Amino acid sequence: MEFGKVEFLLSAHTSRQMPPPAHAEIAFAGRSNVGKSSLINRLVGRTNLVKTSGKPGKTQSLNYFLVDNCLYLVDLPGYGFARVSQQVRQQWRGLISDYIETRATLACVVVIIDLRHELKTLDRELIDWLRYLGKPMLPVYTKADKLSRNQQEKNGAALDAGLTLNASERILFSAQTGQGVEPLRRRLAAVVQAAEATLIPGTFPATDPI
Repeated sequence: MEFGKVEFLLSAHTSRQMPPPAHAEIAFAGRSNVGKSSLINRLVGRTNLVKTSGKPGKTQSLNYFLVDNCLYLVDLPGYGFARVSQQVRQQWRGLISDYIETRATLACVVVIIDLRHELKTLDRELIDWLRYLGKPMLPVYTKADKLSRNQQEKNGAALDAGLTLNASERILFSAQTGQGVEPLRRRLAAVVQAAEATLIPGTFPATDPI
């Protein structure tokens, strides 16, 4: 799979605006301003495919990107302290809930968590919710370049304990240095390959072997 073969497809503000379920989908979720856009840009080898901003709450829709004509990457609105109205936050929550609970081609949710800080309640609640729904997920601890290697391992272990994860179940990542990029690509490619074998037959067409 060529992650560099990527293009913006559309922004969906309602479930009716989502594209037909033609491909497996990998969604990216995280607290507002956690570095989600930077992670996606690094993953696909672009500098500005996904617009980055220091203003929390910039992403206000489900943004779809088509990768190699066989995969959708879906940038979800950030949760937490976005500087938007309560009404807008409720709309986001409904859209995200509907998407995660009902989208048949959702193969994995990448949950992005800031490695520098202790576990936040909203992050733990999201992980718990995905587990309750039985949705595949991959936690990625980002902004690793801000810490020494020893501190990375220490903070990573603390997050693992709070989320009841093994180290093998998550990835340490830095959009600045590229740490974790190749492991993330391999994991996601494997997720797509597995999804093609397990999701509803006929939901999306088969792709060439990875």
